Amino acid sequence: MTTTRIGDIQIAYDDVGMGSAVVFIHGYPFNRSLWTEQTEALTSRFRVVTPDLRGFGESEASEGAATMNDLAQDVAKLMDHLGIDQAVIAGLSMGGYVALAFAKQFPSRVKALVLADTRAQADTEEAKQTRMQQAEKAMSEGMAGIADAMLPKLLTPETVSKRPEVVKRVRDMMLKTKPQGAASALLGMAQREDLTEFISTIRVPTMILVGREDAITPVADSEKMQSKIATSHLVVLENAGHVSNLEQTAQFNFALLKFLDRVFA
Repeated sequence: MTTTRIGDIQIAYDDVGMGSAVVFIHGYPFNRSLWTEQTEALTSRFRVVTPDLRGFGESEASEGAATMNDLAQDVAKLMDHLGIDQAVIAGLSMGGYVALAFAKQFPSRVKALVLADTRAQADTEEAKQTRMQQAEKAMSEGMAGIADAMLPKLLTPETVSKRPEVVKRVRDMMLKTKPQGAASALLGMAQREDLTEFISTIRVPTMILVGREDAITPVADSEKMQSKIATSHLVVLENAGHVSNLEQTAQFNFALLKFLDRVFA
């Protein structure tokens, strides 16, 4: 793990391997360890960068909303620090929101996109209210209640009942999240703009992945993105929920490596 100062905060990240760069952006309320298996699969051929977004993992938190644009700018500044002009940008869940914000702000720096278990549309008014309530709960009560409420939505029922090691790993990531970081990200997600029309302008190779049983960003959301992005294709991962890269690592990595082979052919 290495840290560097990005603007007003200290960002923690891993930078391993050599070759063309792939930047993985974790979801909420996780950290860069979400991508351990993908890092292991790629580092023999690629340079893999996995930051902890501000307020998550070992990165410092900031007060106020951490907008998706703010988080995308953090990623861009980290790439500047590392001397990376262009990379494959991959994000899961909130990391997908950040990846799309990055693609809008820094299109020339995107070699290709990987959008996993995410969506392009903004929150509904009801969803915005729920996020604001969760932000208040994180600050007043900590992460345990949020983790317990989210777990059944993040994983398939089969994983919850039969794979305690996956459940523990996901819960531990959530419990390690700083309440201020969680609250800032929740407020930032509530404020994010609708990118449904923007994504039709994306021209780089794009792979969209989604768990067949994803209850948070269902397959229909991924199908909408695929219909808008002319250069995209959709991969539906069987027996996976929202954290599809952990529940079906072999399926996820197979699709990822196949996609990268095409991008860098």
